[in-house]
This record gives sequence, structure tokens and C-alpha cells, in this order.
Amino acid sequence: MAVRPAWEVRENEGATRWFEFRLAFADGARVDALAVVGGGVVGVEEVRAQPALSLDDMAVLADWIEESVAEACGTGPGTDGRGSEGRRARPAWPRGAEGRLLVAREYRAAQREGADPVLAVMGATGHSRRTSLRLIGQARDAGLLSPRRARR
Repeated sequence: MAVRPAWEVRENEGATRWFEFRLAFADGARVDALAVVGGGVVGVEEVRAQPALSLDDMAVLADWIEESVAEACGTGPGTDGRGSEGRRARPAWPRGAEGRLLVAREYRAAQREGADPVLAVMGATGHSRRTSLRLIGQARDAGLLSPRRARR
């Protein structure tokens, strides 16, 4: 995957940065994407793929983009966890038992308020829906959330 900074807009003390991505495969398939980082959130603005991507492929692409943006911003593996402004692309979230406990708290608080618990976990962790669902599953497996009810 090739990642290239496209442009940056600075406002007050913050900045919004765009990155261009290109994935090229040996069989001739390719994916071009444009992602934006601002306000602690990574968003994908545009994706062009030849041949077209399935929804599952899009989810995998989103994870790749998130990791690549974190590295490009200086918050990925092999860095000190700080970007050029000393900020992370996503809020710090503890791993392990402490992280599962916090996921469970966010999930239950959203349920009590009548909000979507998955969106609440996504907002709190800064992770994608797929990763948030995995974290919720880990909290369930640890016994911190009730088992999922079967849909009828």
C-alpha cells in the first residue's frame, strides 16, 4: 500500500489532513482511496476500485487505511505514539481487561439512555464498527455483558 499526504488545512490550533492511498495487485486490480484525519477521527471520503469491492473487502480496506493513517501521522507502530502536534488520530484506549471493562461501561450506559450501544463504543474508542463489535464480543466473552439474544 502506498500512502501519500495530499494536503493539510490548519484552523486555530487544529489541523485536518488528507491522505491518498493506492493498492496495486499483481493481477492488475487496484484500489485508490482518499482519507481525512481531523478532530481525532479518520474518515474515508472516496474509494475507487477496479474491480469493485464487496462490503467485506471495504471493511478490510477501512482497517488498512486506519492503520496506515496512524503510521503516517506518527501514531502507529514504531513511533512514540505522538504526531507532529503531539496528538493521536484516535483517543488512547487501554487494552486487555481494563479496555473490556470500559467497553462494557460505554455499552451499558448507551443502552440505559436508549442510544445505539455499538455507536457509543465506536465514539468512545475511535475504532471502526468492525473493531468495536470485536471489542464488544470480547467484553461478552469476559462475562462483562450479557450474552447476545438470538434474533427471531
